[in-house]
Amino acid sequence: MKKTHFLVAVSALFILAGCGGSSNDYSPPADASGERIFSTACSECHKPLSANKAMILSEKMANKEAIIKKFQSGSMRMPAFKNIQGEAADRLAEYILTNSEVK
Repeated sequence: MKKTHFLVAVSALFILAGCGGSSNDYSPPADASGERIFSTACSECHKPLSANKAMILSEKMANKEAIIKKFQSGSMRMPAFKNIQGEAADRLAEYILTNSEVK
């Protein structure tokens, strides 16, 4: 039983390590929709919860400015996507807001 727990923990660390990092060089095409940007840049770590729910957001994160700041600066477990700027950043934030649940 202890071996199983250890193997599960080690596997989880490897999976999460793939989502971490300091920055990501992804640059969306100029005409990319928010859904396309999310699918390309975010869904590797943020699997959509259902067909119409991308994420669960805290009330603090449920605004465009907070979402943009989060994906541009990253966090301990999330790389920064500094190349998602301007209209592309607005489209991604709007997609996340429209397709997420707030708790």
